Amino acid sequence: MRIAIYVIVWAIIAAVVVALVTLPISLQAHLIAGTIVVSAMILLKFLRPLGVWRLIALGLGTAVVLRYLYWRTTSTLPPVNQIEDFIPGLILYLAELYNIGMLFLSLFVVAMPHPPRKAPPIDQENAPTVDVFVPSYNEDAELLATTLSAALAMDYPAGRMQVYLLDDGGTDEKCASDNYLSAKAARERRAQLQELCTGLGVTYLTRARNLSAKAGNLNNGLANSTGDLIVVFDADHAPARDFLTETIGYFGRDPKLFLVQTPHFFINPDPLERNLKTFKHMPSENEMFYGIIQRGLDKWNAAFFCGSAAVLRREALDAAGGFAGRSITEDAETAITLHAKGWNSIYVDKPLIAGLQPATFASFIGQRSRWAQGMLQILFYQRPLFKRGLSLPQRLCYTSSALFWMFPFARLIFLISPLFYLFFGLEIFTASGAEFLAYILSYMVVNLMMQNYLYGRYRWPWISELYEFIQSVYLLPALISVMLNPSKPTFKVTAKNESLDTRRVSELGKPFFIIFAVLTLGLIATYWRTIVQPYNADTTLVVGYWNILNLLMAGCALGVVSERPEGRAARRFAVQRTGEITVEGKTAPMMTENASVDGIGIRMMSSAFDRLPVGSKALISFETTIDMPRGELPIKVMRVQRDDKGVLLGCRYEVSEPLHSRMIADLVFSNSETWRRFQERRRQNMGVIYGTLRFLRIAIFQTSRGLSYFLGLTRFSHPAQPNPPKVEPAE
Repeated sequence: MRIAIYVIVWAIIAAVVVALVTLPISLQAHLIAGTIVVSAMILLKFLRPLGVWRLIALGLGTAVVLRYLYWRTTSTLPPVNQIEDFIPGLILYLAELYNIGMLFLSLFVVAMPHPPRKAPPIDQENAPTVDVFVPSYNEDAELLATTLSAALAMDYPAGRMQVYLLDDGGTDEKCASDNYLSAKAARERRAQLQELCTGLGVTYLTRARNLSAKAGNLNNGLANSTGDLIVVFDADHAPARDFLTETIGYFGRDPKLFLVQTPHFFINPDPLERNLKTFKHMPSENEMFYGIIQRGLDKWNAAFFCGSAAVLRREALDAAGGFAGRSITEDAETAITLHAKGWNSIYVDKPLIAGLQPATFASFIGQRSRWAQGMLQILFYQRPLFKRGLSLPQRLCYTSSALFWMFPFARLIFLISPLFYLFFGLEIFTASGAEFLAYILSYMVVNLMMQNYLYGRYRWPWISELYEFIQSVYLLPALISVMLNPSKPTFKVTAKNESLDTRRVSELGKPFFIIFAVLTLGLIATYWRTIVQPYNADTTLVVGYWNILNLLMAGCALGVVSERPEGRAARRFAVQRTGEITVEGKTAPMMTENASVDGIGIRMMSSAFDRLPVGSKALISFETTIDMPRGELPIKVMRVQRDDKGVLLGCRYEVSEPLHSRMIADLVFSNSETWRRFQERRRQNMGVIYGTLRFLRIAIFQTSRGLSYFLGLTRFSHPAQPNPPKVEPAE
């Protein structure tokens, strides 16, 4: 009876919405209605931003979007008999349908995301055994030593955890390669990592052949271990001490739980953040996914495995035949397989690992191409909307996650559509200038408002569009290749620990300068058409404004591909530990001020070393948060800075043995609260108006910076090679 009442109520509401959406009204009435809706959404945002009021605001916005869609469908498509107008007009219309469809899927997923959970305690007497897998392919030993050391330091009952390094760079196949140099490098790598693992107390595993990429490597780990639970960390994802205490307890509550996923937090900027200098004050791109979307998926039991920073149940993996390896995104494919078999997942919204993002634009595009191709493979292979075993919400969630990566098609269509009119006079959108303003302006404002409701603290206005724009040029051919041959893509490892030491334009940057030049011609064409065809001036100006918006986006992209040098591989975080520093046999008290994976800031507590020269080598010792052999960490002084508090040293580590890596891991990765505080400081809701103005300022500045790079300050260059990290003044 209750269900029947719900159905009747929703049917009545739907009928009312349809009636209102299709009601014929004047442009003036539409503008008034749009203004009322926007005003109501703003008012609710300030007075009642949560709960049912949030849903009401989103519902009001949805009505305006539907009204726009109805008008767009019934009044704006070119006549079919004007084929030169109709075909590009239809393509633009389909791109808009995609965007609106993704908006509605997003509303379903994240309108009311799951609230944060409190971790259940672990049964210390009967704690499940845990195998920690760190898969590796070409990462250097220093990076692996830090991650393995951090994994060893996690809090867990003694004797119940074992750490494994899964090395796919030293397989038998590679060591026996016909290429002498390649085989020699593989054998040396294997010997070096075996020595590292022995020194740390970690189990080294490799295999005969590199089959099924990362999925095959993980499955080899499964075959050679016995733990009840499997923890996976990428080679550059070092966990905090409380990773297991925040995740393992959930498995004791639900015997059908196969996954506890945690967010990926990064201690270095991606290329956009570095080149636009937004890392310290703007939420990272991944925070929208991990801060909102995964919580929304979690509400529908559809949070999926993201390849790292996760705990999985061995029993579930065994039931599915191990980690799935048909696609190149083994993580999401494994998750959808297990969800379809009736297993459950949980998402814990707390940063418990710290990793490294691709430093160069080329590596960033390579990583995103793999994600896009893999999710499209899942769309083809798994057909999530029709997959048996999934609930309807799970089907919609997985479909939304996979279809999202089709954005390059829509993004590039929106880029070139105004040029059809400005260059060739094609009327692919049949409407007057007044109709453009009345419908499109209200639609865009409401769309921005809805995004602000959904992602306000996690994404500034126009930043998602910028990320999509800079990826679209290269993701489009990658997606087309999957469509032509779904099995063609192969797994490519993302470059780790890169750094840049010179200003340059990325080797992938040239298309963006060409796009900017073409859009500039579109600006000139706007002026010419306004003068030559004054009777169409209203339409020309509206299309011209659309082109200007694209030009601003392209100008901002010039700044993204104009790569700045970076002084250090990772940001330093405040870490205060008292200890001692020893130079040439003399010892004095000191306190650490900040630390990262590549260096440390030290505050001298004595005047004994006031004149310590740059380049000096020293040893430091400090109290660690875990029980480990007491030792001294060698450092090299890279900078000496004097302030009103005394002397501050900027130093680089000089690692020579496993104990040094363990000391660094204890300094940098022991406290996840440091990362949470850093995230919270960046999560500020800019608002639509201020956020738009800020984006305009960024776009104008980055356009000039990008053009200055292109016109002679730098030149197109070859890909950056990994360099030893530099140490700048301590923060």
